[in-house]
Amino acid sequence: MRTSQIPSVAKTDIALGLRQLGLNEGDGLLVHSSLSSLGYVHGGADTVIDALLEVVGKTGTVLVPTLTGTEHDGPEQPPIFDVRHSPCWTGRIPSTFLQRQEARRSLHPTHSIAGIGPMTAALTEGHEDCITPCGPDSPYYRLAELGGYVLLIGIGQDSNTTVHTCEELAEVPYHLQSQPTDAVIIDYEGRRHIRRLTLHDWGTPRQFVRIDDELLRRGLMRVARVGNANLRLIRSMAMIEWLVGVLREEPRYLCK
Repeated sequence: MRTSQIPSVAKTDIALGLRQLGLNEGDGLLVHSSLSSLGYVHGGADTVIDALLEVVGKTGTVLVPTLTGTEHDGPEQPPIFDVRHSPCWTGRIPSTFLQRQEARRSLHPTHSIAGIGPMTAALTEGHEDCITPCGPDSPYYRLAELGGYVLLIGIGQDSNTTVHTCEELAEVPYHLQSQPTDAVIIDYEGRRHIRRLTLHDWGTPRQFVRIDDELLRRGLMRVARVGNANLRLIRSMAMIEWLVGVLREEPRYLCK
């Protein structure tokens, strides 16, 4: 009887895969990830983070999604977000990333992002003032404007939050709640703020996987393999420009 083998993955393996994708020193990228997808990673989540930081170097910036929003958030149940203490639900790598002293997290109450690197402040500051979570002044779009990438480690397009940016720019009819919410935000100094924001509407099932083959066909995404995981590197602005055009012609293109 054959048993599946769990590959052993080291930092050098991850760094090599990232370089094979075309990542270089100075790049900026937003990383969505599944640690377990890789196999057995020596050193765990910290090893993946170290490999990412090594490849982009001191002049590059690594971002991770540190999302806290749930389907229950809304005017009747406003989110309360403490940037120092609110845990994210986006996996072991973002949770470990947040524990690093040099990491800085944006203040959006549902769709925060944390970063390490020289572009972090420029990308994350003011996120709490964005009327919508992923719109044109959010870190998701700012990264695209700076020529950044989206990296998916061992997961598919369903975890690609930048697709929500495309939905917001295209003004699809299903993505946002109809009424604003007065969200509570507690900043790094412990100060409490109220922001009236329009939050994500969780009611419409999506099929983001639909864009996967098209991104490859158009040359907007590269794929490599490390351990048991496929790594997908996507040119963020190129994806946005293509998909916004599609959604303006067919607003429910991503809906099941």
